[in-house]
Amino acid sequence: MPNLALELGKQTANIGVGSVYGEQQDVGGITLIPVALTWTGFGGGEDSDGNSGGGGGGYAIPVGAYVRTGDDLRFEPNLVSLVAVGIPFVWVVGRALSRVIRALKK
Repeated sequence: MPNLALELGKQTANIGVGSVYGEQQDVGGITLIPVALTWTGFGGGEDSDGNSGGGGGGYAIPVGAYVRTGDDLRFEPNLVSLVAVGIPFVWVVGRALSRVIRALKK
């Protein structure tokens, strides 16, 4: 397989779409479309002897769902997941701001 990285890319091109938006579900006249935040990474390589290898991994966080009732469409967040994602984000932003403020005081 001369271009292992290209082959991995072709085989996994649509994995993000299937991971982020699940199949639509109809429950008691209400339509639910789940939404998730995902990260994926793949890599591959080949040495001069022709030995090749590759691998990958991913992570998904359920963010919520779009809920449709008749003509009304709204987003219902998964609060536990949003807090789990939000806390590290707020920490990083706070840390960056403190460093910027400290640098501006000098």
